[in-house]
Amino acid sequence: MPDRIPAFMIVGMRILIIGGGRFLGRAFATEALAMNAGHDVTVFNRGRTSVDPPGVQVIRGDREKTADLERLAAAAGAGWDLVVDTCGYQPAVVGESARMLADHAAAYLFISSISAYELWPSEPITATSPKFACDPHETEGEYGPLKAGCERAVEEHFPGRTITLDAGLIVGPHENQGRLTWWLSRIARGGPVLAPAEPKRRIAPIDARDLARFGLTCAAQGSYGAFAVPGPGTESMEDMLEACVAATGSDARLVWADEAFLLEHEVDQWTGLPLWAAADGPTSAVWAVDTGPAQAAGLTWRPIADTVRDTWAWLSTVEDLSDEDGRIKGHGLPRTREEELLELLAAR
Repeated sequence: MPDRIPAFMIVGMRILIIGGGRFLGRAFATEALAMNAGHDVTVFNRGRTSVDPPGVQVIRGDREKTADLERLAAAAGAGWDLVVDTCGYQPAVVGESARMLADHAAAYLFISSISAYELWPSEPITATSPKFACDPHETEGEYGPLKAGCERAVEEHFPGRTITLDAGLIVGPHENQGRLTWWLSRIARGGPVLAPAEPKRRIAPIDARDLARFGLTCAAQGSYGAFAVPGPGTESMEDMLEACVAATGSDARLVWADEAFLLEHEVDQWTGLPLWAAADGPTSAVWAVDTGPAQAAGLTWRPIADTVRDTWAWLSTVEDLSDEDGRIKGHGLPRTREEELLELLAAR
C-alpha cells in the first residue's frame, strides 16, 4: 500500500524528465506546463528521435554515459523537486541515473509496468500481488522482470521518496507504438474492418496525459509508493472502435469475429489486433487490475472517445506511420491477411 503523506501541494516545482521528447515523456512535460502551477521543466535526452515540446529547458546527453550524467548533475543548481524517468528498462542503467541524482533531487518518479507483476496477465492484480524478484543491478533479461528490478534500483537510492507507476497499456496523442494509432489508421481507410469479439468486453487503456497528470499530482501531494495505473475499465472495445469511426469520419464497417475464429486462424493477441487478448486462458486477467489505491491518490480518466478524438487530430497532422503492409511498428494485421480473414469469416 503506498504511503500517503499529508498533502502540501507544491507549486513551482523544478522537474527533470529523463526523456521528455517522445510520447509519455512529452505528455509529462506538456501536462506540467499546462497545469499553470509555475512548474519549471527540464528534459534530458539525446535529441535524436524526437522534437522537444515548447517551453522546456533542454540538456542533451545519454543516460548510459557517465560523463553525461555527471554533466547533468552539475547542471542541477539548487536541485530538482522531482525526477521523472519515462525510459528506464535496465536496472543497472536506471540505478546509475538514480545514484547520480540522489543528492540533487527530492523525489524520483519511475514509470514501470503492469508486466512487473509475476501473475499478470493470468490472474487479477492487486496492491499485494508479488513482483518479479529481479536484482536491482541486472543488465539482461525479459521486460517484466527487468522493470521490477528497475523499481528496486530507484528505491535503493531514493528510499521513501520514490513514486512508482506500474502502467497499463498507454495510448493517446504522440503514441509511438501502433496500438490506437493502428486502429485509427486502419479505420480511416474505410470498408469492412475485422474487429475482435466480444464487442462489449471492457478494456482498460490509459491516456498518457491522464497518467502524467496523476504522477505529477502524486509528487505535489507527497504520495510516495507504488501504484498500478491502468485505465478505468468501464468502456469496451466497441466503444473505442466506434469512436474511431466517428473521429475519422470514414465509411468503415466493423465486422466482429468471435475469439474461437481468431484463435483458430492464429491471429496474434495484443499485436495482430491491438488491445485484443483472449478472455480465456493465460491472458484472461489482462485488464483485471485494482485501481483503488491510485484512485484514492487522485487518479482520474477522460472518456476513451476524447482520447480517440485527440489522437486522430494529432495523427492527421503527421506523416503516415503505416508500413507498406498497413502495419505500425509490428502492430495490426497486414492488408492481405485481413482481407483473407474477412473472406473466411463471410464464408462460415
